[in-house]
Amino acid sequence: MADSGTRHDEPERFRRHGSVSSKQDLIQWENTSVETCTILSWLGYGTELIQARRDAYRESGKLLTARECGEATYIITGSKGEGLSSYLESDVDIMTVNNRVFCLEDDVKSCAFPGEITVLRSLSRRSYHGHCRLLLERRGTTIDREVNDAFCDDGYGRELLSSDLYVNNYSNEDFVPEGTVQHERAGPSIPRTMHGHLHYDYVHALHYYCPNILSKWAARPRHWPPTEVVQYVVSLGAFLTPVGFKGSEYQHVEWRVCFNAGEIELISNLNDTQTKLYVLLKMIKNDVLHPRKKEVSSYTLKNIVLWMAENNPQASFHKKSILQWLHEALDALRVALITLELPYYMIPERNLMATSGLDEEQQRTWISTITDMLNEGPSVILRLPKIRQCIVAHPEPFRWYSGRRIELEMLTLMLMNRGEICRDENAEYDDTDAIVQALERRINEVLTDVGVRMRMEGSRVINEYAIYVRILM
Repeated sequence: MADSGTRHDEPERFRRHGSVSSKQDLIQWENTSVETCTILSWLGYGTELIQARRDAYRESGKLLTARECGEATYIITGSKGEGLSSYLESDVDIMTVNNRVFCLEDDVKSCAFPGEITVLRSLSRRSYHGHCRLLLERRGTTIDREVNDAFCDDGYGRELLSSDLYVNNYSNEDFVPEGTVQHERAGPSIPRTMHGHLHYDYVHALHYYCPNILSKWAARPRHWPPTEVVQYVVSLGAFLTPVGFKGSEYQHVEWRVCFNAGEIELISNLNDTQTKLYVLLKMIKNDVLHPRKKEVSSYTLKNIVLWMAENNPQASFHKKSILQWLHEALDALRVALITLELPYYMIPERNLMATSGLDEEQQRTWISTITDMLNEGPSVILRLPKIRQCIVAHPEPFRWYSGRRIELEMLTLMLMNRGEICRDENAEYDDTDAIVQALERRINEVLTDVGVRMRMEGSRVINEYAIYVRILM
């Protein structure tokens, strides 16, 4: 299949170019950059809280995995796994990996896997880059019904695992706990809402052993990440998610290659400035561009940041330079919108814009908007409501509320995992646990403090639960 014109020298666009014309401009850029970094830390994007989120969701994945007794591995992915969204700010993306099925690249031998494991062979010919079909090589002795019922004939007497049937089978069979509403499938994911405000997206995935793809990525010349991180990312391997290339005649039986665990590790190895650059880009997407159907997604922006980190010296990313890097990243996004080309960081031959679904009117609007932003210099940061609100707010009460919000989120993350530890085999929650009670008591104390101060300042406070939701959104 054609590669939609993706050029092999694409990463060149992610190298830094000059954007400041005078010493006075440089001073303004640097001063505003430092202030922006400080504000982002107050907003909950400081190093300590980000790491606490990453640790908490990594531990959550381990606790969920332990309940499966080896049958599946749970990985919290997306902005939660990256530590870049607060507790109620966005959906929790959970990838459930079936440990009874392994998919192998063309040249990998299957004899090393025990008989209970189902082995599938990837067929990448006639599929778009980063996608494949899965041919049954050996049916395991402990194959799950959801897997077994997802096979279909390829027309030549061979069995292919249908990505479409696979999602449908799990959508129909998954156990839904009390108090949880399961929604219609959305592509490869099965969305759920718990207690009315906790939103989850479940994706059932498969292990994919693909040393050729990973060794090609690892061999690239780069400034970042360091060699030991590259090797660790390779060791984390790949996964296949049940979604085909949009428009492909084989879409219903195609699977997409992804590197969720490796990408979480890469994001955790960005420095503070690179991480905050990614946060700013996500804010621009949500508050300025307002995509309707993920024509530009956080994943698009993450790939721009990863390319920039790889192709530029780490020392050039510091708190005085963040707005200059934001200028470079916006320019890279504008080029991607103009050319409809953006290489996937792990597999550059795959063009992330190939299925963006961007119509011409929206394309023109976004290109014009980003061009205006590039011409605004450091004041572009005022387009972001959260940043603007912090600049005009009185610093003392803002810092006070910020401190309570950070403490409240860290307590909630600890309670989340302690609560999981205190569940029995029937998923019943033991609220008599001393640690659970201590955490809940402190959460209530923080909420009371916030409520009292809000009333003193003339705010209309409904109840502490409303405060809790508002703070952690």
